[in-house]
Amino acid sequence: MAATSNVSAAARKAGISTTAAYEARRLNAEFNRAWQRALCEGYDHLEMELLHRLRSGEVKPATGARRGVRAFDNATAFRLLAAHRESAARQRAIRDNEDAEAIILSINAKLEKMRQRRLAALPPPAQAASVAETSGSASDE
Repeated sequence: MAATSNVSAAARKAGISTTAAYEARRLNAEFNRAWQRALCEGYDHLEMELLHRLRSGEVKPATGARRGVRAFDNATAFRLLAAHRESAARQRAIRDNEDAEAIILSINAKLEKMRQRRLAALPPPAQAASVAETSGSASDE
């Protein structure tokens, strides 16, 4: 799916029908997530390819000419970009949110390690009490 942005082509490559692919997407949450990631990746590839075509065009054979003619026919690519724009943007937002969650989890883990080191460096409660009593009686004198 990421390579072609085409469900039919991806299903053929996988040796299944498009109906089976859509049903798997509907019934299997992990497959659906993988589908969305592949769609987003395919959208990114298509977008880069389209930008390349817009900049350089495609050389196509011209009738009766010895050399090809540079053509800039991107209507199909534009339709695909338009069709998948929202789902690709949604998947990017999910990916970015997952990255933010991973960062927060990492920060929380580091904070917890710092708390543990601080607690390990403190004297045990009984020892801390006797130190407090000793320092208190020394100041009474």
